[in-house]
Amino acid sequence: MAEPAALCSTAWQPAKSLPPLAFTPQTPLMNVTVRGHPRHFRTVSFDTAKNQVRLIEQRLLPHEFRIVSTRDFRATAAAIRDMVVRGAGAIGATAAYGLAQGARAFRGRDLAKFQSHVATVFTTLAEARPTAVDPVNAMRDVQRAMSAGTTIPEQQALALAAAEHFADEDVAHCEAIGQHGAKLIRNGARVLTHCNAGWLAFVDIGTATAPMYAAQAAGRKFHVFCDETRPRSQGATLTAWELAQQGVAHQIIADNAAGFLMWRGEIDLVIVGSDRTLGRTGEAANKIGTYTKAVLAKRHGIPFYVAIPLSTIDWEMKSGRDIPIEERSESEVLGAWGVGARQEEKGKRLKAGERAYVRVANPTSGARNPGFDVTPPELITGIITPAGIFKPGELWKHRAKLGGPK
Repeated sequence: MAEPAALCSTAWQPAKSLPPLAFTPQTPLMNVTVRGHPRHFRTVSFDTAKNQVRLIEQRLLPHEFRIVSTRDFRATAAAIRDMVVRGAGAIGATAAYGLAQGARAFRGRDLAKFQSHVATVFTTLAEARPTAVDPVNAMRDVQRAMSAGTTIPEQQALALAAAEHFADEDVAHCEAIGQHGAKLIRNGARVLTHCNAGWLAFVDIGTATAPMYAAQAAGRKFHVFCDETRPRSQGATLTAWELAQQGVAHQIIADNAAGFLMWRGEIDLVIVGSDRTLGRTGEAANKIGTYTKAVLAKRHGIPFYVAIPLSTIDWEMKSGRDIPIEERSESEVLGAWGVGARQEEKGKRLKAGERAYVRVANPTSGARNPGFDVTPPELITGIITPAGIFKPGELWKHRAKLGGPK
């Protein structure tokens, strides 16, 4: 496919009021040690020459680090759905790149057919993970940018430029979240986090982890407890892995251990992420189990914070009960993936270190597997945003600062 025309002279203005993207981060950008050498990676990036989205294959972590590419927008949607990539900002950037990928793959000169094709791409990507609002917000930004073009090549070029801008914006927002949230982490603090709202869940740095990395850069010593976060164990596999990569002191705890540690006075602060936070109410949807941790924190008088970029705010929905909660496969609850020693399974000899699924539950039992829950605003101490820390009920009041409607 020929490269689309250069970015046309019609300037695209981002949908939100943002800090400049050319910044010198105070929070270190994330590095991965591969074959003994640290190297910086973004969770999501784009190969312009091949028109492919490049992703860290998160299902293999922490046992194997691999970069994979999606050949077309349907493969990109499948990567989101199947959790090759996951996390609000990361799937937002992936969807934005996927929309640009689909737009750039179009052949022909009929603008109406092109727009119909782009609509199909949008729907396919939006339906991959329905609870998170970041993919929809990201693709709407891309569509707004494309509308400035009058020809198909112009719109294709604008689509990729907008997707790149969203990815850079995500990094800038996470950097700002880290600077605002770092003040919450005093020297010697013991912090609980749930699931993974780290740099693997965003393009870089993360949200819940951003204050931790900023506090680390400021020289503070603290300890992080990572909930294992069943059923997919993102805390045990992803958050623990990236904290280890960054040299942050941490321990993994069973999901049911948090209340006991709070009761013993061993947790001072809770910071989590969110896949959709309602700007009108302050309700926050996040990985299943977050609501439980918020209830426990309230019971024990422990501050509970939610860290989000602006793209995670839903300004339209009026009630958390309207948030579509993804029901995932019962197999995630009935068993687990892991890497173990050499073993026999159904006559097949597994190699040492080979990844395999193991059934844990009673063989005749079924399961429910809601992927998310919703935490009400009265359980949330504050919401850490790129524009500062706000009470949940103050988001609508300060919507002008947060990129909301007039």
